[in-house]
Amino acid sequence: MVFVTDARPTEPTGRQSADPDHPQELRRIAERIVTEAAEHLRGLPRPWDDAGAGPAGGVATKSTPTDVVTESDHTLENLVRERLAQLRPGDSVVGEEHGGSAGSSRTLWVVDPIDGTVNFLYGLPWYAVSLAAVRDGESVAGAVAEPATGRLWSAAVGAGATCDGRPLRVSGASELSLSLLGTGFSYRAERRVRQAAMVAGMLPEVRDVRRTGSAALDLCAVAAGWLDAYLEHGCSWWDWAAAALIATEAGAVVRTPGPTGSVPPDDGLGADALLAATPAIAADLMALAREHGAANV
Repeated sequence: MVFVTDARPTEPTGRQSADPDHPQELRRIAERIVTEAAEHLRGLPRPWDDAGAGPAGGVATKSTPTDVVTESDHTLENLVRERLAQLRPGDSVVGEEHGGSAGSSRTLWVVDPIDGTVNFLYGLPWYAVSLAAVRDGESVAGAVAEPATGRLWSAAVGAGATCDGRPLRVSGASELSLSLLGTGFSYRAERRVRQAAMVAGMLPEVRDVRRTGSAALDLCAVAAGWLDAYLEHGCSWWDWAAAALIATEAGAVVRTPGPTGSVPPDDGLGADALLAATPAIAADLMALAREHGAANV
């Protein structure tokens, strides 16, 4: 499947565009804002030096020394919040860098200004800007912009998912042993050990494993059929709020943690497991993950 890289937002459709709270209208707002943010990011100074000696200034750490945040993360989240205040005054916003709460507004926006900050820090292209509109704890619209390629991924509940305006559909994978699995790892060393042990046990039972460093782009890759499945523990709400909806609307079986840290029903995968898979392999993938200690990761 090949996509062009010019971002083409969803076209308005009559009655839906007349309702400012319709998921398709919220989708178009998300598309507009993440596209603007991605364009702005491309114009910001790079956080790595030109001599190839590694990251330069404008970088701080959060939960661990490996969990980084750049000045660009803060700049982009501020931009997104300003645009939402203009386009959706009265709505609440929750962001990775500046927090927030649901408040009393009908619609809550969840933003990750740069998902894949370590990749961005080192000059790798796999990072994204993510924005989702949420109602009653469920994402109803969302968009993910991929600054390095210009791709624009989006979805609205019940209206399907697209990349650059082209409909998305998950792969037709039907055998777990021939399936490509995406994953990721925690910033905490002790948890990485458990994650690595789980993946090591699963690796002989799948075609191969990929780790890109962006949960949002991994979920979009499942939606596009570029990955057959994705499994990671420890992702935050803003990592997946938009992209999990995109994968769902593309036909994936999606399992998320509770949106604000609540624990989903015990299914043996662990409370904070994030999973998306093409339907024919989903049950087998979950069983394999349980067999190799997913519940204890």
